[in-house]
Amino acid sequence: MYKKLCYVAASGFGVGYFPVASGTAGSFATLPFAFAAAFYFGFWGILVLAAVTFLFGIISAKEVLKYTKHDPSLIVIDEVVGQLLTFIFVADKLVGNLNAWGCYIIGFFLFRFFDIIKPQPAGWADKKLLNAWGVMLDDVFAGLYAAVCIYVINIYVSIL
Repeated sequence: MYKKLCYVAASGFGVGYFPVASGTAGSFATLPFAFAAAFYFGFWGILVLAAVTFLFGIISAKEVLKYTKHDPSLIVIDEVVGQLLTFIFVADKLVGNLNAWGCYIIGFFLFRFFDIIKPQPAGWADKKLLNAWGVMLDDVFAGLYAAVCIYVINIYVSIL
């Protein structure tokens, strides 16, 4: 039962089994949760949801990695955390904001970009930490890179 629950959590309730681009599917599936957390609770909503998801990610990825190769495509809980963190620095501007769809679209593409190219230290975490921490941390770093970009973009272009 524990193994099945870990697979359900790690796969983002099955999103990780999407036949192509499961990471992109996991990131996209996260957007409604990011919207709700930011809309109602701002910074703290995003932070708490990302932290709790990170904890579940470490636990579930550790179990899944017993039976798979490093960072299999079915694990998308790491994308959930990274996509959530993308909005952390602008989350307070998203509170009650129904017109922030552009921010979510830009954030989605920025996170996917950084998750794919894996600039350091994301690349280090992905290649050197061959455990649950490596699975999770490369996406945390990608999310933080995207978060800085969203923050800077908002300063100069005012997307919020």
